[in-house]
Amino acid sequence: MKNRNDNLKRVIVDFKKLTPEILALLVEKYPDGYDDDQIISFRNQHNEIIEAVEVTTSDTKYLVKVSTKLSITMENYDEDDYEDFDQDDPEAVQEPDIIDEDPEDDND
Repeated sequence: MKNRNDNLKRVIVDFKKLTPEILALLVEKYPDGYDDDQIISFRNQHNEIIEAVEVTTSDTKYLVKVSTKLSITMENYDEDDYEDFDQDDPEAVQEPDIIDEDPEDDND
């Protein structure tokens, strides 16, 4: 018996290509963030190890690459931030400001 997911299109998504639709799916599936046991590891065509979390629509399985930017963006998600954008616009999701907490900077 074939699994329904066998016929899904598979798409690997980097943060730069993250759309409001995929971000919303991630936040819905992982409202408290994702844990290590929810991360999928695999090798890409360049034999590099990729870590990603999975979300699925009716026709596509998205593997979204795990990163600090993704975690921060999911934590700060607000649906209203994207109401003026198309759901498939990868430029709608902006990179978060990541504060570098380097203790060496405090030693002036």
